[in-house]
Amino acid sequence: MSQTSDSSTSRELIAFRIDGREFCVDIMQVRDIRGWTPATPLPHSPHYVRGVINLRGAVLPVVDLAARLGFKPSEPTVRHVIMVTQVEHQIVGLLVDAVSDILTVTEADIQPTPDLASELAKTFLRGVLAMDGRMISMIALDHVLPAKEALAA
Repeated sequence: MSQTSDSSTSRELIAFRIDGREFCVDIMQVRDIRGWTPATPLPHSPHYVRGVINLRGAVLPVVDLAARLGFKPSEPTVRHVIMVTQVEHQIVGLLVDAVSDILTVTEADIQPTPDLASELAKTFLRGVLAMDGRMISMIALDHVLPAKEALAA
């Protein structure tokens, strides 16, 4: 079945929490959700790169999404999870507090990022969802994830 790109076409998003705030990404960019595994730090990596983990024999860089978005860096516990995401040809683990929901939305449900937000915030966010009394920010993973060179081990 083919879908058109009109405003009635639905899509699924995966919602998660970071430091008491709710965010979401397109579910098609999420390959796996894993429990927290301590990462091996990489020298001279950006402050938001926790390090690397072994994912079925492959080296997976892990980004602390809270730190990347400008919040206080996470202090991971057994309740934290790593969302394994893919943007273009890059696979990256995102450290988040917890995955909370799968949302089905239409383009009409996604409100533009407010004009009062900083330009950097507008770069990182695709928009905002107001659902069931919750405000959920939709993240633009293609802008949040660091360039491939920065993650090279």
